Amino acid sequence: MRKLLSTVLVSAAVFASVNGVARETLLQEIDNHGTITVGTEGTYKPFTYHNAEGKLTGYDVEVVRAIAKQLGVKVVFKETEWSAMLAGLKAGRFDMVANQVSLTTPARRATFDKSTPYNYSGAVLLARKNGDVKSIDDVKGKKAASSLNSHYGELALHYGAKIVPVDGMAMSLKLIEQKRADLTFNDSLAIFDYLKSHPKSPFVIVWESPDKRGAGLVLNRGNEEALKKIDAAIEVLRENGTLRKLGEEFFGRDISVK
Repeated sequence: MRKLLSTVLVSAAVFASVNGVARETLLQEIDNHGTITVGTEGTYKPFTYHNAEGKLTGYDVEVVRAIAKQLGVKVVFKETEWSAMLAGLKAGRFDMVANQVSLTTPARRATFDKSTPYNYSGAVLLARKNGDVKSIDDVKGKKAASSLNSHYGELALHYGAKIVPVDGMAMSLKLIEQKRADLTFNDSLAIFDYLKSHPKSPFVIVWESPDKRGAGLVLNRGNEEALKKIDAAIEVLRENGTLRKLGEEFFGRDISVK
């Protein structure tokens, strides 16, 4: 009976391994031309969103697809809310995150690694036209719609705002329009795209950061060799004009350089 049980357990282990329960490392997936999983919001236009046909697209999404093609791997996107994204990465729900992430705190840099940047952007402060927030000096004590644990939430707290938690930029804008929040800090490229698409919106940019940050893929620490291959793929895409073309497609300009 004991021998039979042992045989069953061994067989089960082999079956699990064959069916992918015991996953290969990210480096092995790349070397073996396997499949990589990528966490993204799917609600953060123009970086990651669904088009009129319902297809997941956006600048970050298409950059990842180009990187995957360069590496010779397949890519599967797993959509999740921003507030749970880095926790999901740490827990192994996906291999990496593509969602305009910047590792701005020592705690994040101790846990995660980031690829070479594939675009650069800065933060802007958006508020209602004719509202009380007319400059960065007016932020203190005001309500800032922001995703929890995001760089923009950190920025709002730095300037003394009270955080109103949201799932993404769309909800931030809705709360400001409804006067349930006063302002939001967000990515300049995303805000420029929104204002261009909505010229009659009730919002105005009242401040823009002079600092430009580079966004890239974010991985758990311990994937140094895989990260080198990803970095090399990004540099190829920069040199052959793919990043420039994607920037022009989504923003009308090359955003892969400062």
